[in-house]
Amino acid sequence: MTYPQGILKIWFVALLISLQCGIFSIACAGPDSDSRNRGHRNATRNSVNIARQANAAFDAQRAFDMLKKQCDFGPRPPGSVAHRKTQNFLFTELQKYADSVVLQPHQYKTKTGTTLHLNNILAEFGPSTGGETLLLAAHWDTRPFADRDPKRENQDKPILGANDGASGVAVLLEMARVLKERPPPRRVVIVLFDGEDYGRSVDDMFIGSRFFARNLGKWRPDYGILLDMVGDKDLALPIERYSWNANSGFAEAIWQRAATLGLAPFQSRVGDAIWDDHVPLIKVGIPMVNIIDFTYPYWHTVEDTVDKCSPKSLEIVATLVISITYDGL
Repeated sequence: MTYPQGILKIWFVALLISLQCGIFSIACAGPDSDSRNRGHRNATRNSVNIARQANAAFDAQRAFDMLKKQCDFGPRPPGSVAHRKTQNFLFTELQKYADSVVLQPHQYKTKTGTTLHLNNILAEFGPSTGGETLLLAAHWDTRPFADRDPKRENQDKPILGANDGASGVAVLLEMARVLKERPPPRRVVIVLFDGEDYGRSVDDMFIGSRFFARNLGKWRPDYGILLDMVGDKDLALPIERYSWNANSGFAEAIWQRAATLGLAPFQSRVGDAIWDDHVPLIKVGIPMVNIIDFTYPYWHTVEDTVDKCSPKSLEIVATLVISITYDGL
């Protein structure tokens, strides 16, 4: 099975220690071993306690308010006034909590000749050096046309994107507040991708994540989680197939953690393969898993509205992400 690099390092160190203890049994069983074991147990308990405190600090209603706030701007496709206002809101909100926040501007010329001015938004938390880095991602733009709407007269209208866009961002905005109050033991980078849902084909979609993947340089997160369409009242989260095919061990570990936490919407089965912002990052070697409910009946329709979403669904997803953020995998 494939696991994140940080986990493999831990396993390797643990293997060396166990070999040394096997060869030098007298030294490893010395009088200080009990105190070392107590220290390890205390550190583990402290980590678990911090994770529980962080989870208790996550306010599902506040996250839901962040979802509604985005929708209050209206549909948010690139080039619209609402898109610009939403960008300013997200940047300002993250500035309240993050160690640093930057825009990653880029231009993109579509197949039809339109030039889009886009911005990914990156926020950093936790230790800046040493240890592993966790990437948490969502997309903040919305689709310019409701091409899946059953009513033909709606198919050229922009969608509100309460679930498809705002839900993942809402979880991460509330997590940013929690990360400020309880600094994580590992570096966490939140990235909000722009231009995910723009085009009528995949050629003009995932624009922000493709740009991000091309411009990483030597920097690489150890692993990452993408949140997309996680606010559905009737939440169902099988393992997304591209995530499984690329990093089955990582995906399995995440869903096993969800089972341990008693999060029933996380289903222990492999679902559909879904093109999304995680694919460009997988292609450059980053272990990424997409948490997505693709059974959402209002996908790419004008009915993707706030009333279809639930604070409880946001809380369920946040519970898992917080556990991974503070306790690792």
